[in-house]
Amino acid sequence: MWDNHRLLNGIATGLYLVSGGLIAYAALIFVINLPIFPLREVEVTGRMTHTTRDQVHGVVTGQFSGNFFTLNLEHARSAFEKLPWVRTANVRRQWPDRLTVEVEEHVAVARWRDIALVDTYGDVFEAATDETLPTFIAPDGTSMEVAQRYAAFQKLLQPLGKFPVQIVLSERRAWQIKLNDGDLLQLGREQMDDRLQRFVYAYSRTLAALPSRTYRIDLRYPNGFAVRGGAAIIKTHGA
Repeated sequence: MWDNHRLLNGIATGLYLVSGGLIAYAALIFVINLPIFPLREVEVTGRMTHTTRDQVHGVVTGQFSGNFFTLNLEHARSAFEKLPWVRTANVRRQWPDRLTVEVEEHVAVARWRDIALVDTYGDVFEAATDETLPTFIAPDGTSMEVAQRYAAFQKLLQPLGKFPVQIVLSERRAWQIKLNDGDLLQLGREQMDDRLQRFVYAYSRTLAALPSRTYRIDLRYPNGFAVRGGAAIIKTHGA
């Protein structure tokens, strides 16, 4: 091999190229870490109704480190998304010394078993609010399904001027709705929309004529529903 000058020259050239590349890389790392590339401005955009300026300032001053080139964008994104009301954060560099952060907040639609909140995507998140919200009581992993059902139930009940204040999904997959007037609707495990639609259709000529009180309404009948109020049980068919 040592007598093969062409091979030796090729090896030497390769070593020079590798050495040159390493030197160039080291120089690049040295340059981008110089204080001549400071991060001078962080712009945070998005509709923020719960996230405060102090929280944003705390993330920027406490979690951001490095200059325009060395700042870890993934770490910055994660830091913003740890704020209670921030659902997503999109972090981008903007030459020469600016960082832009686009924030999307959670929009709460319900309380989750009085321990957390549920947003419009059906995601459970931990945050505090004084807003009056319905409550979802359901097994873990069903928040998206319950949120979708809530929207459907709310729409079906609109003609009556009623709305759910609590939705319960049992471990056996049975649905129950508590209305804003205190009435309790038992929907069972199947044909929930059809049963609720039947109740809405029959309401004006059945429950609307009954004395004003809280009723427990069982919609699990094939052609009607049973109404329990006080000591009385009223069965309605042919609705």
